[in-house]
Amino acid sequence: MFTGIITQVGELVERQEKEGATRFRVASGYDSETVDIGASIAHDGCCLTVVDKGALDDGRMWHDVELSSETLRKTTLGDWRPGRAVNLERALRVGDELGGHYVSGHVDGVAEVVVTEPAGESLVVRVRVPEALAPYIAPKGSVALDGISLTVNEVRGCEFAVNVIPHTRAVTNWRDIAPGRRVNMEVDMLARYVARLTEFEGC
Repeated sequence: MFTGIITQVGELVERQEKEGATRFRVASGYDSETVDIGASIAHDGCCLTVVDKGALDDGRMWHDVELSSETLRKTTLGDWRPGRAVNLERALRVGDELGGHYVSGHVDGVAEVVVTEPAGESLVVRVRVPEALAPYIAPKGSVALDGISLTVNEVRGCEFAVNVIPHTRAVTNWRDIAPGRRVNMEVDMLARYVARLTEFEGC
């Protein structure tokens, strides 16, 4: 479980393809002593398991994660190449402050940024979502985009807008967010359960 509050911007430093398996090596400023093998870390909103760890010559920690073919197919991770900045969030612990909203780390689909417009010091980002996910988006509701907890300002059909404050852009990989970018999207889990209750017609 996560909150959508990014705690590090890491870097994909290596991508390995071996016998049908894909492994990413991600560098970050995390303290390797506090990250256990088997720990869950969200990478641009996608929950992945740490399978190895170590230290780079520059002092940064690295950790390895393995990805299934389904993860590569249903998220943006299949397009990632070394050098990419990655939003990271470690799993929520009991007693931690819940600054965003409950995020499971299970990406529902890939959306696309269609418009970015300055609004004072902030940036309005309009996103187009797959039609199947549009019913789960509501004004003033929550959504996670690339693992970032955001509030929906406006909804128009299969498009919605969020307001991104300067701090969010500064501490995430959205510094250069622009139209055409594909982003991982997770809908609010409360919306998912409400939809399931209203649609369920019995066994």
